[in-house]
Amino acid sequence: MEIKNLTVSYGSNVVFKNLDVGFERARMTGIIGPNGAGKSTLIKSSLGLIAKKQGEITHGDVELSAQPEKIAYVEQRAALDLSFPINVFDVILTGTYGRLGLFHKPGVKEQKAVQSALEQLELVEFAQRQIGELSGGQLQRVFVARAIVQDAEVVILDEPFVGIDMASEAIIVRILKQWSESGKTIIVVHHDLNKVKTYFDNLVIMNHGIVASGKVEETYNLENISKAFSEDLGEVLFDQGGVR
Repeated sequence: MEIKNLTVSYGSNVVFKNLDVGFERARMTGIIGPNGAGKSTLIKSSLGLIAKKQGEITHGDVELSAQPEKIAYVEQRAALDLSFPINVFDVILTGTYGRLGLFHKPGVKEQKAVQSALEQLELVEFAQRQIGELSGGQLQRVFVARAIVQDAEVVILDEPFVGIDMASEAIIVRILKQWSESGKTIIVVHHDLNKVKTYFDNLVIMNHGIVASGKVEETYNLENISKAFSEDLGEVLFDQGGVR
């Protein structure tokens, strides 16, 4: 997935200008930066969820907007209506709709895919539970399960680990790593800097533009963290050039 010359603004407030960045296949890439740095804006403008002033977003040299079935997006939970009367099984089943087309209903194949996703995310016992009754970690696993049945080539998650339990986070990370190893492009907007080296192959560091991007071992360093965040945070995270 390639983003070229992307400019996004809210009125007269320019979030970033002429931004270029790429995301590799079969790699799990983290996007980090301070609050308000443009991380979620980068994702949403790439997906066409918010307007861009200019820019080209492609996947396999084809405009991303022309192949929505190849993209799975797990948005922030804060943007969701948890009062909607739908159970876990049916939420996951909606992930099959994009490939079925407008006039086709999910059948046995799709229901088996949902059951498999429930098992992978350890959610079988919650299949008939209304989504508003779930914990934060359980709910996030539901949305990752929905992404599984989409069978997309690019999977994008916006702050998936905020406010969830450690067990759910571990399950989700395991699934994401499996996807990456199978050849999918995994992109995660992330907030916990202490887990960057553990979770990601590649890293994009942002602050109203790209501070650095590339392999984690090449980009996650004192200089880049100090540029994007602050020298104080860089000194806290790093000790004589090595991550604590």
